[in-house]
Amino acid sequence: MSKYRKKPVVIEAFKFYVDNMPDWFMDKVTTNEVILRNCNYRRFDIDEAYCEIQTLEGVMIGRGGDYIIKGVNGELYPCKPDIFEKTYEEANE
Repeated sequence: MSKYRKKPVVIEAFKFYVDNMPDWFMDKVTTNEVILRNCNYRRFDIDEAYCEIQTLEGVMIGRGGDYIIKGVNGELYPCKPDIFEKTYEEANE
């Protein structure tokens, strides 16, 4: 069996309900590809906030503190912090 190494790819990401929501994320909110739930900082804690992200595999849930990743084709998907930190490192461009 052949072995393969994943190509290094630089992605954009932010921590949902922790970091400021970037324009590329808010554009998906505007087009209803992302639905924000319990995202009023005055009313809801990080444990209550979540978003529904429409993906090719169906709707995925991003919870407060999860990373939201913008993939190489502009697709969005959530990633748990522990997996994100094992998989990605900051790219200093």
